[in-house]
Amino acid sequence: MRRIGLTLPTNRPCAGTIAAVHQEAAYAAAHFDVEVHLLVLDSSDAYPEHGEALRQLPSVPHVVTHHLDESAQRAFLRGVVERAEPAKPDLVLDLMLPDRLSYGACTNRAFLIARALGCVSVHRRDSDSRYQQLDGVPVFPIQHELAWLGRPAAEAAAEVTESAVDPDPDADPGLARRPVAMVAGSFIGELSVDIGEVRQLDPEVYHDLVSLWAPPQWTAEQKRELVAESFRGAGTEPFQHDRTSLGLVDPMRVDMCNISFQQIQELVPLPPATDTIGSDYFLIHLVYDARLPGVLHNRHIVNYYTPERRTDAGFTAYQLRLVKFFLSMLYFNHVYAAMTAAGESLLDGRGLVRPGTIAGLLRESAGLDQGENRWRLRRLDTCYRRLGGRYAEFAELLAARGPRLLAEARQDIEDFALLTEAWGPLMQAAARSEWNG
Repeated sequence: MRRIGLTLPTNRPCAGTIAAVHQEAAYAAAHFDVEVHLLVLDSSDAYPEHGEALRQLPSVPHVVTHHLDESAQRAFLRGVVERAEPAKPDLVLDLMLPDRLSYGACTNRAFLIARALGCVSVHRRDSDSRYQQLDGVPVFPIQHELAWLGRPAAEAAAEVTESAVDPDPDADPGLARRPVAMVAGSFIGELSVDIGEVRQLDPEVYHDLVSLWAPPQWTAEQKRELVAESFRGAGTEPFQHDRTSLGLVDPMRVDMCNISFQQIQELVPLPPATDTIGSDYFLIHLVYDARLPGVLHNRHIVNYYTPERRTDAGFTAYQLRLVKFFLSMLYFNHVYAAMTAAGESLLDGRGLVRPGTIAGLLRESAGLDQGENRWRLRRLDTCYRRLGGRYAEFAELLAARGPRLLAEARQDIEDFALLTEAWGPLMQAAARSEWNG
């Protein structure tokens, strides 16, 4: 019986979501030969009710629940860092558990905890999403994740709905013989990034804002296509029947609220950048660029917005995370282009990603001239001022914080390189841990 980690990282009250994900864990244990470790990871000590919510749920065979608040996670991580002996232990600990919001860091903690528990795969959900239903029954993504994850692509090719992989392993021996590294779906409902109001206020500003994601040298048509595809997930079509597609999964077609990884998460972490939306999407690009097989399914999760985003403080915090996302693209666009060019050379003779190669690309990008990001800040200032109201007020804040944000974006990529270099020893230390939750 293999162990898997089903994780729910959160920084908000979500007892209802915990109960729903527990139902998915029970479904997995009932339909597959697995022991499910449900990991609820709080980025705060403010929600002891989450532990109580787990304790109140019915006991299910082969489902083990774990609630770790920030203090418990810090104790676990301190032990792992001490055993791993990285060059900068205090910095590594801070990158794993920063004092500010980090989408990548919370999932990195799940990766290490899952390894300590002996889990071979990690399956992630989000607290601001819920499952679709068909005829009153929840539609759980884990059905496809456990059906395909880790299987040779040539074997899976004969069973999925459609495949870009030849089931004859001699036809494409590299791709066909590699195990499926990622199984994922997307979401339906509201935009994954909360900028729908911008599109309503001024579609031209929306285009200008979202196109800052792209490299500046892209053509106008390429930018229009990116804007049209961005943050929409799978649209609004509700689930009716299963569809699965095997091949190289387009990063634009999946979301981190509905994803699972096997093996790759033990080789390369996610960016630990703070206050940056999209900082947890790196592995999706790496799977694609390294030509690792993935399965895309249509058991999409429903995305919704929490009330906190609508407050003045929530609005400002969210816009800052969006700005840092755009600034991060100076570095990530460079790295993604290099990974695309490298292709299968990102893999060693065993078909495993070379972490040292990835770290080298990250460090290379950290030396890029910041002129492109200064240009992005000017464009952002123009966009926000054109929108007026609280957006114009945010532009004033952005003008004051601009130099600091530029420095943070560069530091974030340097920190990611450092963590990537330390990741192997951290994983080994977690595997040697006697911690059992």
